[in-house]
Amino acid sequence: MENLAKIAEEIRAEMDVKNAARDKALVTTREAIRFCANSIRSLHRGEFEEAAALLDEARKLIRETTEELKNHLDIYFSGYVQDAQKEFAEAETLSSIIRGLPLPSHKDLGIEASPYLNGLAEAISECRRYVLDRLREGRTQRAEEIMKIMDDAYYVLVGFDYPDAITGGLRRTMDGVRAVLERTRGDLTITIRQRDLEEAMNRAVERLDKSSKA
Repeated sequence: MENLAKIAEEIRAEMDVKNAARDKALVTTREAIRFCANSIRSLHRGEFEEAAALLDEARKLIRETTEELKNHLDIYFSGYVQDAQKEFAEAETLSSIIRGLPLPSHKDLGIEASPYLNGLAEAISECRRYVLDRLREGRTQRAEEIMKIMDDAYYVLVGFDYPDAITGGLRRTMDGVRAVLERTRGDLTITIRQRDLEEAMNRAVERLDKSSKA
């Protein structure tokens, strides 16, 4: 027992370092999530330069956290770090979808696979807002284009049939995405039918006007 005090001091020193890394990661991940949320808001407003600048800030924080925790993998794989990566993936993939750019991979973003997949799933759900905004503007063709992307991404993601411990609960996430897709498809279908009906009625009125003038 003579060396117990020395052992305890060594452990305390290790835990001090780990605790400091944890405290810093809590701050950086919260900031990264805030930047991602504001970036998504800017995307929906069409403020693409502002959205890109906010994503750059989030990217720096995500990379900083990864570097800081490379020797503390237990903290790195904790919930809040993975949540920040998921939010980052959502913002990045949503930006690519809306701007018509190739999707970045999880390696491009420097994050793990499971938060990337869940982030992409969240981006699909977030696309619903974009589709509804385009419908309100009368841009049904653009809404249909995004709807197709949502469908394609959904069928890729549901193909990851692995345990939740590996995918980070992707299966549950996809249950919610499926419901969003069904609602969005219904809204899109109703809008297109209303548009077609209005066009048919306008053509009928035009024919009646021509007949009355003949």
